[in-house]
Amino acid sequence: MDLTRCISCFQYTPKLISPFRQQTTLKPNFTTISNNHSTISTTRMVAIKARVEGAADAETAVVEKPKLIKRFQVSEGYPAPFGATLRDGGVNFAIYSANAVSATLCLITLSDLQQNRVTEQISLDPLTNKTGDVWHVFLRGDFKDMLYGYIFGGKFSPEKGHYYDSSRILLDPYGKAVISRGEFGALGPEDNCWPQMACMVPTSEDQFDWEGDLPLRYPQRDLIVYEMHVRGFTRHESSRTEFPGTYCGVVEKLDHLKELGVNCIELMPCHEFNELEYYSYNSVLGDYKLNFWGYSTVNYFSPMTRYSSAGIDNCGRDAINEFKHLVKEAHKRGIEVFMDVVFNHTAEGNEKGPALSFRGVDNSVYYMLAPKGEYYNYSGCGNTFNCNHPVVRQFILDCLRYWVTEMHVDGFRFDLASIMTRSSSLWDSVNVYGNPLEGDLITTGTPLRNPPLIDMMSNDPVLRGVKLIAEAWDTGGLYQVGAFPHWGFWSEWNGKYRDIVRQFIKGTDGFSGAFAECLCGSPNLYQEGGRKPWNSVNFVCAHDGFTLADLVTYNNKHNLANGEDNNDGESHNNSWNCGQVDID
Repeated sequence: MDLTRCISCFQYTPKLISPFRQQTTLKPNFTTISNNHSTISTTRMVAIKARVEGAADAETAVVEKPKLIKRFQVSEGYPAPFGATLRDGGVNFAIYSANAVSATLCLITLSDLQQNRVTEQISLDPLTNKTGDVWHVFLRGDFKDMLYGYIFGGKFSPEKGHYYDSSRILLDPYGKAVISRGEFGALGPEDNCWPQMACMVPTSEDQFDWEGDLPLRYPQRDLIVYEMHVRGFTRHESSRTEFPGTYCGVVEKLDHLKELGVNCIELMPCHEFNELEYYSYNSVLGDYKLNFWGYSTVNYFSPMTRYSSAGIDNCGRDAINEFKHLVKEAHKRGIEVFMDVVFNHTAEGNEKGPALSFRGVDNSVYYMLAPKGEYYNYSGCGNTFNCNHPVVRQFILDCLRYWVTEMHVDGFRFDLASIMTRSSSLWDSVNVYGNPLEGDLITTGTPLRNPPLIDMMSNDPVLRGVKLIAEAWDTGGLYQVGAFPHWGFWSEWNGKYRDIVRQFIKGTDGFSGAFAECLCGSPNLYQEGGRKPWNSVNFVCAHDGFTLADLVTYNNKHNLANGEDNNDGESHNNSWNCGQVDID
């Protein structure tokens, strides 16, 4: 199986006003959300005049509770499934949080979200709205243009791994669409890079006509995989697409890919992320820096809404359907669709990062923590997802199943997949395997021979029908190319193939034998474990490091244009300046 890539990625420079202005305006009669990562005020100030003998009238501020419009019928609800689910003429909300002491469901209309207001709050009773560690409630009512989030109360004690803050509205990890800004690269209200986000509430109108679409199920040995950045692929005017930089834009170019012989596209991250995460002025180019790649997930169930030509229209439903349209049209042309997924870390970063979802819901469960609450950083991005915790691995499995059954995705490439083989925080063999293991001295982050998550994924009846591909290393020094736990099922990005081919092509001595092994499917890596040549995903260039043009143009990297003094990007590229070549 071979991997090709989209060489041209064109970054869009938005027309933006000025960097950060943080202001909050209180709105009477509503809970108000500030622009500082969703801090809220649940009271309002009412000025009244009081007569004091011998003095002029004085104004006194009286705190009143917000008046909420009760527009829903509320009952206890059900602890499963997680997320917001249509049933029995209403919507059931269920969310896991073992360490929270209180939970509030916040309902927000689309118009109120733009005004930083909460429409209605429903406090959950721990006696009637909680089963085990799951908070739940069932509502009947009018959910048109309705969004939701949660407030959790509990201890704020980072040294114990808890970041509960009752002033923050959080995303449901199982939310199916995330709504905030509608346009890629555009700042939110008050020039805010992190405006309040909320999840879509499902309705009976959530329908899509798949027209009988079925998975293609190509043998892995026959795949020619084209790595693609959805926005970069068609954003430039040279693409001549009607909807540049979107899922629909990709659809317009599918026939071109088919003519090239491509029968599989691998989409770089399409889960919801915030491209303004590192927004700052670039003095070199005179523009603003964006997170273009998207390897910084905010929500794993939601497609990136700003890759949709519809944006946040219809509370994200149109974005979901546009992604489905891309998959359906690709299948019509005989092209499978893989997703590049990032289950190794999230956009919440280290202890200085924002509380958007997982951190505020149950930080000590979702992240790999040291005994005093510090974040392990095997991802190189500030935190490490606690993949082999029982709750987290079930979350990952549910997410992958959703993208297969609801979105018809054909496979997944797992970024820094070796993190998924590391032991979780508070590792306990009894909790994981059901019984103690002799000599079990495993500590947090230890590589496991039989990781529970990989075991579950490899033997899941739904996922057995799709392709699972590991980037078999992480930034913590774990390198598992040829040795990733595979159950005879997993494939790997063959980084050794990349390095050997580059060395051979530029004429480095001593690589002819290794190059011959690469051409034979790297049996030195995969034959002993019972895998086949097609379990090696062979590539020379990908999104990391040099493009193919750079590879034969430079001896060293020249990453100066982004204003980071050439400090970012891969330095070990095995490249060669072949001389000046005129390129049209």
